[in-house]
Amino acid sequence: MDLEARRNRTAVTEFILLGLVETEKLQSVVFVLFLIAYLVTVGGNLSILAAILVEPKLHTPMYFFLGNLSALDVGCITVTVPAMLSRLLSQKRRISYEACLTQLFFFHLLAGMDCFLLTAMAYDRFLAICQPLTYSTHMSQAVQLILVAVSWAFAFTNALTHTIALTTLNFCGPNEVNHFYCDLPQLFQLSCSSTQLNELLLFAVGFIMAGAPVVLIITSYIHVAAAVLQIHSVEGKKKAFSTCGSHLTVVCLFFGTGIFNYMRLGSEEASDKDKGVGVFNTVINPMLNPLIYSLRNPDVQGALWRVLVGKQSLT
Repeated sequence: MDLEARRNRTAVTEFILLGLVETEKLQSVVFVLFLIAYLVTVGGNLSILAAILVEPKLHTPMYFFLGNLSALDVGCITVTVPAMLSRLLSQKRRISYEACLTQLFFFHLLAGMDCFLLTAMAYDRFLAICQPLTYSTHMSQAVQLILVAVSWAFAFTNALTHTIALTTLNFCGPNEVNHFYCDLPQLFQLSCSSTQLNELLLFAVGFIMAGAPVVLIITSYIHVAAAVLQIHSVEGKKKAFSTCGSHLTVVCLFFGTGIFNYMRLGSEEASDKDKGVGVFNTVINPMLNPLIYSLRNPDVQGALWRVLVGKQSLT
């Protein structure tokens, strides 16, 4: 009975992902560019993770969170890009209804985890700079694990909520998704039933997932800026702004593109812009993060060099 009702409600059993480009020549170019981007992203983030694991100087809360962020970046790009590359090779653009929902779930799981992890990193900088005397107590190993566990719980709840809500929609007409992976705004456009409740849910949960972290991050950095301005040492100010500047850059890129994508649900003509935002979210951001965090950080640069040449730290 339930199975029959489900079949009547969802006539579409697969979707067609239109991808980024249509011409065969451009598809070859896209394949090469995205393959290189994927290899660079995975290699860069795994290098950061390896450096953090093998370098004793980097066994601190800040780098614990950075290591988790690197693992998330690898997961985020792996959810979308390998499947896209496979479709470009096989020339088959179809994806089953179940596979589409699975991709959507894991994408929102990892993206949601990113939101809370970046907030935890801002809280870590706040404690390190504004409350240095109690930092080791307030950011103990147990606290770090609790923050990560709570972040996973919230992210899982967010992803599961959107996935279950999507299964209540009817897909009985067009099945062409104007994107290179399955995501909520594009699937809403294909629904035969009203998506008003789903859109309200997306706005409400998005406000919690993005709004609350942004407020907490801004509040943390207001206190951090006030504390840094009171530092008399020029070198101390430079070091504080360097570590915080890297994190703020990543925060602006991540939340800026995320808010643009989900806080306004596009029409069909906006889908091409959504593709660009999607590339930024799934490819550019994860690829830039290792560069951003290592470019102005001598500790990470030294650890990366030792990993690459196979030398152990003397400390």
